[in-house]
Amino acid sequence: MTNRMITMSQKEITYFEIIQKVVSKQLTQVAAAEQLNLTTRQVRNLKGRYLTHGAEGLISKRRGKPSNNRLDAELTSRVIELVKIHYSDFGPTLACEKLLERHDINLSKESIRQLMIQASLWKGKKRKRVKTHQQRERRGALGELVQMDGSPHAWFEERGESCCLLVIIDDATGKLLGLRFEPVETTQGYFRLLKTYLKTYGRPLACYHDKHGIFQVNAKESISGNGTTQFERAMKELGVTSISANTPQAKGRVERVNQTLQDRLVKELRLQGISDIDSANAFLPQFMKEFNQKFALVPRSDVDAHRATLPDEGTLDLILSEQHSRKITKNLEVSFQNKIYQIKTETRSYTMRGGRLTVCVDMNDHITLLYKGKTLPYTVYEKLKKVSKVVTGKEINRLVDLLKTDGRARGHKPSANHPWRQYSTSTS
Repeated sequence: MTNRMITMSQKEITYFEIIQKVVSKQLTQVAAAEQLNLTTRQVRNLKGRYLTHGAEGLISKRRGKPSNNRLDAELTSRVIELVKIHYSDFGPTLACEKLLERHDINLSKESIRQLMIQASLWKGKKRKRVKTHQQRERRGALGELVQMDGSPHAWFEERGESCCLLVIIDDATGKLLGLRFEPVETTQGYFRLLKTYLKTYGRPLACYHDKHGIFQVNAKESISGNGTTQFERAMKELGVTSISANTPQAKGRVERVNQTLQDRLVKELRLQGISDIDSANAFLPQFMKEFNQKFALVPRSDVDAHRATLPDEGTLDLILSEQHSRKITKNLEVSFQNKIYQIKTETRSYTMRGGRLTVCVDMNDHITLLYKGKTLPYTVYEKLKKVSKVVTGKEINRLVDLLKTDGRARGHKPSANHPWRQYSTSTS
């Protein structure tokens, strides 16, 4: 009799040891079934195979054979081909969703991930060392706290110019409450987004954001102004508490949503063939609905904390406008943005001279003059002297890039017959 080596897995070795004890009557079949987490019938079958074939009878007969659950080769080839053509830069989860939605292929995301790795379309990411941050429990109800942020990105990839997506999410549910594309992150852009959000849901209790100059005054010893930004002033008038986060991690929920949107929304815009801000803004309501169905959570409370009462349309537009204080001259004029606004009145209005009024610039750049809560009619005159355009820090890079693109930043180049070129540089 020749000795033959048998290869067994750890599980099969455990079966061998237990069944040996059953055969030698050191262990009952019931006790063996409990230890192996099997039924007594399965233990009897194992015992019979051991008595007939020895230890080799305990080895799985499926070893070395392909799995019965393996994917069909034709389906595998089709999936890889579709991913290469349409979703080569998609993550496995999003590719899985699109294969089901657009091609009626229902596979698990893990199967798609393995196929993408097999085709060198996906590479597993190494887990980063994670810094521990104190966990903050979500608010209990919808509308108790909303998080707001801007996300500059190449949203249209090479098909269009980079722009900024303004985002409002609910802290309790993670639900997208507002999205809007703007060329850059500005106060007026946030006001446009806020108006749509307020008219849809109402006024939240509090708003959470970063420390950008749009949301708070960061100068330690500012000489002018009242120490309040236009955004803070509007929130105060609406009765919404404005809270600034000390770190990006503190508003991590909206930061993570931004990362998800930079992946999913970019690819959705590509699939829809959208490459401009207006078309993208028209598509966002549909995207938000589908996004919330997938990712929104159920809050601990069923109560909606939004307050439905809002000012009338005209008052809301004035609140969501940039407001600037100006002094009235003796001729009943105010100067604003290189223009003179002449107040029209049929009375002498001596009391207005030397007083101060508020110039309100709404979201459509319409000017309203407010004096003691009342609007004033006016006539506009252009100033002859032009001044440099005032821009925010967010717009500087875009304007400089524009100058480089159209050639104005390169300066004047003299023509070939310019007198300057006639001077000789040689010395005698």
